[in-house]
Amino acid sequence: MRRLILIASGWLCMVTYAFAQQPPKKDIDLESFIERLFPVQDEDIDYESIYEVLLQLYLNPMDVNNANAEVLASSYLLDPTQISNLITYRAKFGSLISLYELQAIPGFDLNTIELILPFLTLGTGKSGQTRPLWQRIVSEEQAYFLFRHRRTWETRKGYTPADTSSTGRISSRYLGDPNEFYLRFRIQHTRDFSLGFTLDKDPGEQFIWDTKTARYGFNFFSFHFTKYYTGKWKTIALGDFQAQFGQGLVFGAGYSLGKGAETVPTVRRSSVGILPYTAALEFGFFRGAGLTYQSGNWQGSLITSFAPRDGRAGNALDTLSVEDITISSFNQSGLHRTSSELSTKNQFREVSLGGNVQFSSNSGKFQTGTNFLYTRFNHPWVKNPTLYNQYDFSGQSNTVGSLYLNYNWKNFFLFGESAISQSGGKAQVLGFISSLSRQVDFSLLWRKYDKDFHSFYANAFAESTRPANEQGVYAGIQIKPISKWKLNAYYDFFKFPWFRYRVYAPSKGYEWLARITYQPSRNLTAFFQIREEEKDRNLSDSGEPSLPYLVRPINKINGLISLEYQVSRDFFFRSRILFSRVDHNDQKSSGFMILQDAQHSFGKFRITGRLALFDTDDYDTRIYAFENNVLWTFSIPAFAGQGMRYYLLSQYQFNSQITAYFRFSRTSYTDRDKISSGLQEIDGSRQTETTLMIRYMLHR
Repeated sequence: MRRLILIASGWLCMVTYAFAQQPPKKDIDLESFIERLFPVQDEDIDYESIYEVLLQLYLNPMDVNNANAEVLASSYLLDPTQISNLITYRAKFGSLISLYELQAIPGFDLNTIELILPFLTLGTGKSGQTRPLWQRIVSEEQAYFLFRHRRTWETRKGYTPADTSSTGRISSRYLGDPNEFYLRFRIQHTRDFSLGFTLDKDPGEQFIWDTKTARYGFNFFSFHFTKYYTGKWKTIALGDFQAQFGQGLVFGAGYSLGKGAETVPTVRRSSVGILPYTAALEFGFFRGAGLTYQSGNWQGSLITSFAPRDGRAGNALDTLSVEDITISSFNQSGLHRTSSELSTKNQFREVSLGGNVQFSSNSGKFQTGTNFLYTRFNHPWVKNPTLYNQYDFSGQSNTVGSLYLNYNWKNFFLFGESAISQSGGKAQVLGFISSLSRQVDFSLLWRKYDKDFHSFYANAFAESTRPANEQGVYAGIQIKPISKWKLNAYYDFFKFPWFRYRVYAPSKGYEWLARITYQPSRNLTAFFQIREEEKDRNLSDSGEPSLPYLVRPINKINGLISLEYQVSRDFFFRSRILFSRVDHNDQKSSGFMILQDAQHSFGKFRITGRLALFDTDDYDTRIYAFENNVLWTFSIPAFAGQGMRYYLLSQYQFNSQITAYFRFSRTSYTDRDKISSGLQEIDGSRQTETTLMIRYMLHR
C-alpha cells in the first residue's frame, strides 16, 4: 500500500508539473552536457577519445532496475545520496514499474528526473530477445552510416611542389591531398549487441591501395563486434575494444576526466568493463578478443590482443639483422603524410594478455577486483636517453597488476587501487566521494606514483599525461545553497620527485578552480569560472652544459564568464568572455576572447553561428574555446595571437533516414602573414575549414 501511495504521488507531481509548466520538449544536447564534464583545457588531453567513450555510455541507456552503484556512478548523472537512495528503494520495494516512479525516491527532484530520463531504461538486465541474433541485427532501427569530409582550403606548404635546399637535398612534402575522409557504420541495440567499422584518411595521407603498408584506400581501419548477455557470458568482444576496471592504473579505457567544472564525481573511475572501440585514433586500444563471464556475484574477464604499432627503429632497418632491431619511439599521432611518417606505419607488433576478476555484493554497494596485464613487443624498446627519461620503460616486455576496492557506505563512495609493475614501481590511488548534506557534495583523492611505474594502458587521475613520478592530494566540493545557485571548486597540490620534460629538477605545484553558477529558470544559465595553476619550468638554456638548469615557477590564470539563454523552443544564444594571464620569471603576458553564439531552428533546418574576437600576447596565454561541430564531432581549439574567429553550422533533415550537416569556419589573424610552421605553414593570414557530414539511417 505504501508503495502504491508513493507511485501515485510521483505521478500526480509529474502530471501537475506538466500541466502547470507545459515545458517544450527539448532535444538532448549531448555536446553541452559533455562539455560540463570535460577536463580543464590542455594541449595534452585526448578530447576525441574522451568524447567518443562518453558518447557511447550515453547512447546505451542504463537499466535502472539492475544497474549497481558502480554503473550508476559511471554516468556522472547522480550524486552519492541519490545512488544510495535508489539502491535502498529497490531493495525495499523491488524493481521500478515506471521511470516516473523515480519521483517517489528521496533526493530525486523534477529537474534531476528530467535530466536523466533520456539515459535510463527499464529492463530485466538481459537482452530479452527471443529471435535469432541475425534477425535482430538486420531489423535493428539503430543502424546507420556516417560520412564526413573535412578540409582546410588555404594551401599548406606540404602540398606545394618540393624544392631543393642549400645542401642539395630535396625537401619532403605530403604524399596525399588535403582532404580528410571519415566513414563509420554501426548497428547496435542496448545491452544486446554492437557491430561496426570505422575508416579514416587524414589530410596529407594518400588514398591508395597498398598492402605492403596496410593502406586499403583509407589509411586506418577499425572494426568491432560485441555481444552482451549470452548465457553467462556478460560480454563477448571481437576486433577492437577497450577496458576500464578499477581506478585506471592498469586498464583505463583510453579516457580520463579528472579535473574540470564538475569538481566532485569525475575524480573517480568506474569499472564499466569491456567496451567497443569506435574512435579513429590509431593507438590506445586492444585488437583481438575480450571476454567477460559472470557467475553469481563473480565475474572474470580475459583480454587477448595482437595489434600493429607505428614506431621508429633505433637504427636503419635495412642495416640491421632482425635480432638487432630496437624501437626508439612509437608514433602515436596516427599521421602518415610524408615518407618519413609512412616509414613508421605498422613497423612493430604488440601482444597483450590480460585479465580481471571481480566480486560484487548482492546489494551492489561493495566491489573488489584484481587486474593483470602482460605486454610484449616484437623488438626491445630502447629510448634515446635524456635527462628526464632515465626511469621510463626500457625492454621488450612489461607486466603490471593491481588490486582495487569500491564501497558504498551510506552517503560515501570509497574507492582505491594499488598496482605494481615489473620494474618494482608502485602506484596507489585512494579517495572518497560523499554527499555531506543535501546541499554539499565533497570528494578527496590521494595518489602516489613511483617514477619507475610502467603501465601502457593506464589512465588514472594524474596531473601528468601518465601515472608516474607524481604525488598529490585533490579536494573538490559542490555547494547548492539554494536551488538557483551552485558553487563548484577544487584544489590540487602535486609534486614530482624526479625530472620531467622541460623541468630538469624535482618540482611541485598546485591548481585550483572555482565556478559559480546561477540558474534562475530552466531557460537561463549564467556562470563565472576562474582557475589558477602554478608549476615549475626550465628557464631558457644558457648554452653552458656544465651549468645546472635554472627552474622557475610559471603561474597561469584562466577565467570565463558565460550567459546562456533559451529564448524560445527555436532560438538559443550564448555569450562568453574568456581571459588568461601568465607570469614566468617576472615576465607577464595576458590574453582574452569575446564570443557570441546563436542557434535558430526552422522546422527541419537548424543553424548555429559564432563570432569571436581574441587577443593574446603569446602562446602561453592561448585561449581554449568549446565549439559546436557536426554530429558526434567534438572541438575545443586553442587560439593565440590577434584575430577573429567565426563559423556557421547548419543541419537539415531531409527525411527520417537522411540528415546532413555542413560547417564553415574561418580564423583571420591581424598580427601575422603566415600561419603555423614547417609543412603545416600557410602563406597568408587566414585559415578556412569546411566540414560536411551525412548520416544515413538504414531503416525508416
